[in-house]
Amino acid sequence: MADQITDAAFDESVLKSDLPVLVDFWAPWCGPCRAVGPIVDEISKDYADRLRVFKMNVDENSITPAKYGIRAIPTLIIFKNGQVAAQHTGSMPKEEICKILETVL
Repeated sequence: MADQITDAAFDESVLKSDLPVLVDFWAPWCGPCRAVGPIVDEISKDYADRLRVFKMNVDENSITPAKYGIRAIPTLIIFKNGQVAAQHTGSMPKEEICKILETVL
């Protein structure tokens, strides 16, 4: 299961990670977020040796979503070497998320 991350831990856990990082920006009231959430959890298991995966609740953390211009959720951002490598907003099937991941990994 993907770990929750906060604004305070973001730089250390995501931007300074030695592995690429997938961050799922979500909120509990968001229907599409609830659909993507279990897929993100599966990906965290499937790619455990190649990728770190976090979820950030945008209702509880506003600094990081604002910094990256998150205006709609769910938004998935893949960070590599501290930089945004790929980004997608909206619900999508696991296969599509994995295709994006493979281009970055």
